[in-house]
Amino acid sequence: MDLHVTARGTRLTDQARRLAEHKLARLSRMEPRATRIEVEVLAEHNPRLNGTVRIEAALDVPRKTFRARGDGPTIDVALDVVAERLERQIRDHHGKRRKRKVASPNRLKSAGVGPG
Repeated sequence: MDLHVTARGTRLTDQARRLAEHKLARLSRMEPRATRIEVEVLAEHNPRLNGTVRIEAALDVPRKTFRARGDGPTIDVALDVVAERLERQIRDHHGKRRKRKVASPNRLKSAGVGPG
């Protein structure tokens, strides 16, 4: 899985890059078909937002792209928010796929087709 980390409005340190790799590594274990994660770190310079860091991420899987956005006072907190949101999307997607596979053989039985 490829991890692409970019930054706008701030410098991206090696420590921040390693932190992103560490926090988002569990997503590759949850979704082994993942091909690429794009992470963009945005520094908000608006005085009302008080130096908030916003992170936007996109996880590419064949036929599906999961997107998440998180805000926080530091990169660490914002990455936690993004990772949680992406995990929830992956879990929901796996549940939908599993439900569809399990329900498909039972559709014929419930439709009243057959003897009886």
